[in-house]
Amino acid sequence: MTITAQARSFDQAAAGYAANRPSYPPALFPAVEELAGRPLKGARVADAGAGTGLATALLHARGAHVIAVEPGPAMTSQLRLRLPDVPLVLGDGNHLPLASGSLDLLTYAQAWHWTDPRTSVPEAVRVLRPGGALALWWNDSDSTVAWTAGQDARLRRFFGAGTEEPDPMARFRGLPPELGFVHRQMSWTRNVPLDTHLANLASYLLTEVFPDGTAEERYRTSCAVLQVSAWG
Repeated sequence: MTITAQARSFDQAAAGYAANRPSYPPALFPAVEELAGRPLKGARVADAGAGTGLATALLHARGAHVIAVEPGPAMTSQLRLRLPDVPLVLGDGNHLPLASGSLDLLTYAQAWHWTDPRTSVPEAVRVLRPGGALALWWNDSDSTVAWTAGQDARLRRFFGAGTEEPDPMARFRGLPPELGFVHRQMSWTRNVPLDTHLANLASYLLTEVFPDGTAEERYRTSCAVLQVSAWG
């Protein structure tokens, strides 16, 4: 399966993805503005791998002139329902359907790992104006919380994954070191019904831990920003 095909595989669960995935912490976008060296208000932004439009909506709410880029038809249908007035184009991070030098900021929310950096990095540089920035972020479960670590270990055993402890810096270690990304992490929580937390997993895994039927999820959001002018 190609990277683009893997990204499109989420199309099959677009409605559930829109309903259950977590948002992003309030501190994220001020951090992006600081690391990128410019405010989002009035900025020309493309949100690549936009999915159902969660990050797109937040960028739009902060005053950015944002365009969504997404390869999956079902995902784009959900995005249209959420954001009928935001421009949307079909495409992916390896082949951005955007004009050269047209953006102040290019963002990937939960999506950069679906690209091939050999093509997505040159594409990012192409569409960004001089002084523009590339911002990437992910939500990952915070394994410093005991019940989360236990759940992650059970899931790794169930799926036959490795037994090594999760690396909280893994997102950053996976970035090309020669590009000079600067990064930041922030912890945050949300309280959700167990059905939302578990999504497509059986809720019996956690009912003894959370007898009132809700779970406080804690995340660590990883954000990396590259100013193109600082990279030759």
